[in-house]
Amino acid sequence: QVSCFRLNGCASPLHCLGLQCYGVFLQMLTAGWDELECHRVFNFLWELSSLARKVQTVLSSKPGSARRLELRIRLFCRGVLLSPGSRRSDSAFWLTRILKPWPMVNQARLLYIIFGPVSSRDGHVVWQKMIEGPTDETSLKGLADAIKLLYGTEAREWTADDVISLVDELSVVPQEWLMENNARLLLLSGNSICFTFMASKAVNGRAVELARLMVFMVLVCEKDLYCMDWAVRMMQKVCKVFSTPWERNNFLQCLENSFARMLMDTLQAVLAGERDEEDSSFLNLFHLMNAQANFHKEILCMAMGSSSST
Repeated sequence: QVSCFRLNGCASPLHCLGLQCYGVFLQMLTAGWDELECHRVFNFLWELSSLARKVQTVLSSKPGSARRLELRIRLFCRGVLLSPGSRRSDSAFWLTRILKPWPMVNQARLLYIIFGPVSSRDGHVVWQKMIEGPTDETSLKGLADAIKLLYGTEAREWTADDVISLVDELSVVPQEWLMENNARLLLLSGNSICFTFMASKAVNGRAVELARLMVFMVLVCEKDLYCMDWAVRMMQKVCKVFSTPWERNNFLQCLENSFARMLMDTLQAVLAGERDEEDSSFLNLFHLMNAQANFHKEILCMAMGSSSST
């Protein structure tokens, strides 16, 4: 009956430790319980807090139209069910219970509500963050960690195809993301999910889309100071997925065409004088030219190194 423990009970949820205390208590109480018992606990809390009804309300509303309710759901799920310090296997279990009852499109939206970027001023979910411009690692880290959790061995109810589909759905919440933000999310999600996602596109014949994504991964590596040889090695692994030399060569051609098209588009924006306070058009051209140069330098070094050793 403590007001803080109820979903709508606390007057100042962002500055209250009640839900965190509730989460620690629940974590200690259920330590060592089997999954069936924990499933009963989840069902009890789900009904007691009316979380099912509130989540349904949020998912059937326009993103951001029920901001306070989105915030309450986020704080309850993160503070109580996904308590910081929980074992990965426990977090995977509780997150699965939260997401699995819903269709994939709703799972993606709920994942964004719980782990997506929020305003530093009032804690509300920022729905336009991935659409309006390139974002940073901080805004994507929560989503990336959740994807890694679901893709890991602890989340037994999730297949690789499930997670790939979830990432695909996430990239259009609430509208289609900028490709740079897609690339940055995949990089933060780790090598395995990144390769699986790209290999899926290769297998399904989406070479043009895959090439464009690869260019943005190279750009993110340049901007965020990742080693460029990572991008080259990822490209090599993806090339091996193609079943014929023609498909592989077509992908490489699409890759070069994507570089050229992006450079021309960015140059056109600079020449048109499309500048803001940060002079982002010129900065984008600078990063893109450096990214292309460093990417091809790594390819040349790798090619010359292998040729000299033979």
